Amino acid sequence: MTALNRPTQSDLEALGDQFARDGYVIARRLFGPEDLETIRSEFGKLHQAGGQPGYFEPVPAEESGGDPLKEFPRIMHPHRFNDVGRRYLLDERVRDCLTAILGNPPYAVQSMFYFKPPGSRGQALHQDNFYLLAEPGTCVAAWTAVDDCDTGNGALHVVPGSQDAAIICPETADNKESFTTHFVPVPDGLKAIPVEMKAGDTLFFNGSLIHGSGPNRSKTRFRRSFICHYVTHETEKLHQGYFPVLRFDGSQVALTPNESGGPCGEEWKEVKA
Repeated sequence: MTALNRPTQSDLEALGDQFARDGYVIARRLFGPEDLETIRSEFGKLHQAGGQPGYFEPVPAEESGGDPLKEFPRIMHPHRFNDVGRRYLLDERVRDCLTAILGNPPYAVQSMFYFKPPGSRGQALHQDNFYLLAEPGTCVAAWTAVDDCDTGNGALHVVPGSQDAAIICPETADNKESFTTHFVPVPDGLKAIPVEMKAGDTLFFNGSLIHGSGPNRSKTRFRRSFICHYVTHETEKLHQGYFPVLRFDGSQVALTPNESGGPCGEEWKEVKA
């Protein structure tokens, strides 16, 4: 990636080729120092302001029971109430990368901000389209590192070779290691590998790729990340928890609510959003 944080045509072609082969690819230095400072500052202010009911509700350290994720919970859908969240969900650099990867501009459906403070649990291996239920096809994530990420502070892990897998019904995760309850086992012959990233790098991956992260075992380092999900131009159905669906110009797209429980059965209908 160029130092100007704007992918060249050659960059975009390389991203598309690798994504087609592996189901994931990293756009290095997609976001620059000014972007990162804006993101860190804005979400830090949101946390200091005491949260946003329905999206994230932090509790004081003395009431957290020793769980740093209660004090610093992830922020769900910040684009629905915050201009910075919306701006980076619809960032043109992300649009260009996704268009190169998918062949057409996608639709934006979700944003999240993770603080992942020192001592916090990770998120067990999972597949995104189990939750989004995008049909036909799948969803795509844009996972931007806001801090340097390594195995010490809970870097993301991916399972190469799982990008074309069907959705695997989850098992129960170890709640000492994961703050989420679902766990997708690694298929025979495959293994999870860490993805070390520098602040400003963005990892794109499809909704079948098995991925997750371990605990943040560092004493002082956060592992902040800004994560967005998109669906392809051909998508017709989506779980309604991800509505409204947006074009990159901010206008809304009408998709059909996917009201099924997905391939794992109707008992999963209530856990998708």
